[in-house]
Amino acid sequence: MLNELLRKNRSYRSFDTSVKIPEEVLLGFIDNARIASATMNLQPLKYRVVTEESEVSAVLSHTRWAAALDIKLPPEGHGPVAFIVVCHDTEITPFKPIFLKDVGICSEIIMLSAAEAGYGGCMIGSAGIEKIREILGLAPSLEPQLVLALGKPDEVVILEDAEGGNVKYYRDGKGVHHAPKRTLEDIIVK
Repeated sequence: MLNELLRKNRSYRSFDTSVKIPEEVLLGFIDNARIASATMNLQPLKYRVVTEESEVSAVLSHTRWAAALDIKLPPEGHGPVAFIVVCHDTEITPFKPIFLKDVGICSEIIMLSAAEAGYGGCMIGSAGIEKIREILGLAPSLEPQLVLALGKPDEVVILEDAEGGNVKYYRDGKGVHHAPKRTLEDIIVK
């Protein structure tokens, strides 16, 4: 069951914009992340939910998606319907790289929660953070760390074994996204 959920939880970069995610559902995803283990149990992460169309559009304009594919993503008219901006609150504790583990853990919990609910998304580390901070009116103490794009995926993503160690993801001629993964044999140290 967990294995199926993990396989379903891919980086999606094209969405059906007619399917909205209710804010209470997004808050449920964040509530799941809230109870995760945290470095020193300090819990410095805070989340900004973005669902208002003009804010979604503004945040989207300051994100960069899948540069390795060399195509514009998401395709026009297929953007996410929501974002969750994961922030570190420096009023709780100064930011240190050790807290990036918390960002990863909590973000993955949110994405798994989305997959379980029939949605999907993409974690975006390449974003104009200062512009996004300004658009969303974030307090100076809230430092955006990661942007999570969410929606109902309208693309196909196929997991496959990496051949010869090549893990570069790609889209085929039919628009299907392929995500090569190293084999279990390749990642076990003996």
